[in-house]
Amino acid sequence: MRAEVKEICKALHLAYIADRFEEVMFETKEQFLRDVLALELSCRQQAKQARLIKKAEWSGHIHWPATTSREELCDLRFLERKQNVLLLGSPGTGKTHLATALGIQACQQGHEVRFFRVADLVAQLEEALKNGTLGRLKRSIDACELLILDELGYVPFQKQGSELLFHIIADCYERKSVIVTSNLEFGQWNRVFGDNRLTAALVDRLVHHAHILAFTGESYRLRNALSAIQPSSAPGLEP
Repeated sequence: MRAEVKEICKALHLAYIADRFEEVMFETKEQFLRDVLALELSCRQQAKQARLIKKAEWSGHIHWPATTSREELCDLRFLERKQNVLLLGSPGTGKTHLATALGIQACQQGHEVRFFRVADLVAQLEEALKNGTLGRLKRSIDACELLILDELGYVPFQKQGSELLFHIIADCYERKSVIVTSNLEFGQWNRVFGDNRLTAALVDRLVHHAHILAFTGESYRLRNALSAIQPSSAPGLEP
């Protein structure tokens, strides 16, 4: 019977249920079904988090500040202290993977988390301002304990968008943690916001209670793409 259950779970891609369903207590059919599915979901989330953290490529690719360590970051101590985490470096070096993994871990520990690509958030803020729903959007963001802002620096903003984003970040100051990923050094952020004074004020608030991690190395996406090319299929290469 156990072998049959494993085969069925394998066919349905329910790997964790196959290995651990005997751990689940049986009281009613509904309760048992709910609990084994919840077990599968929980194990998948933990595995996803482990994959994301692994993809961040800790060894040799992240320059750590003296203010924190890998263990302290993964334990979310920065969240308890309402500190920020700034992940800076070239595209494809693992910044978003690490930010996402930390966000998933925070959710699993019961913290409210919001994740935005910065350009999408600015577009939502501008649309909400236009529609008269800005207060509702800001309250939704204000309810979280961790705000993740991904890919700051890819798209420059107009004055209105820059000011709206500034106020969101300023409202977080010393009240909640913010994780920011960016491919730009701080000195280049004025390209995005277009206002030196606003940029300086924003950086000042983010950096004051922050751990700044610098990501180096080449893009893992480029590495994976190149490794997938067989010599016989690459232009200009002899088989």
